Amino acid sequence: MKLLGLIGGTSYHSTIVYYRMINEMVAKEIGTQGNPPLLLYSLNIELMRSQDVDSINAEYLKIAQKLERAGATALVICANTPHMAYEYVQPRIGIPIVHIADAIGKEAKRMELSQLGLLGNKPTMTKGFIQKILKENYQIQTIIPEERFLPQAHTYVSKELTQGVFSVQAKQFFLNQMQLLKTRGAEGIILGCTELPMLIKADDTELPLLPTTDLHVQMAVRFILN
Repeated sequence: MKLLGLIGGTSYHSTIVYYRMINEMVAKEIGTQGNPPLLLYSLNIELMRSQDVDSINAEYLKIAQKLERAGATALVICANTPHMAYEYVQPRIGIPIVHIADAIGKEAKRMELSQLGLLGNKPTMTKGFIQKILKENYQIQTIIPEERFLPQAHTYVSKELTQGVFSVQAKQFFLNQMQLLKTRGAEGIILGCTELPMLIKADDTELPLLPTTDLHVQMAVRFILN
């Protein structure tokens, strides 16, 4: 099995989910007698909350280089928002970063979806690092909630979900947003926050859901076992 490097900590809840799911999915393939070798670097979530792009880029590059020197053959960033550092980090290291948007794009193509709604925190929805790859590599258009709803979405993610709080109010808010995105043409919904699939389940809506964590982990496991 290939040695994978994981960059986590944003949040530690999502990192636990990534670690657990990677081990569980590999076990389904090789049996429970073994587990994949993994390198995990968990950073302080306050870095991402600062939204200081230069500091984020510099720290993620430093971590990526550490994991590469330690023997990782590829990297997985265990959350959506930190992928904003991808364009800065990837050209400066010698191993691939398994990008979350590629995992989304491949699944959307399989499902024959061409227009997706994107939910997450404000940077994930507005920075364009998921939308760009979906459009350029998979010809998929992405819709985000109206500007007036972005602060509330960000608050629910940063103040509740990433801190392990899953309230009825947050669930209803995101379900309402999904319906609004549907009226604007969304054929499916990207759950672009690692904790969102813990809040919203497939049975909660008739819209196809693309939970980024599940898809990203599946892609990472394929790399490990390839």
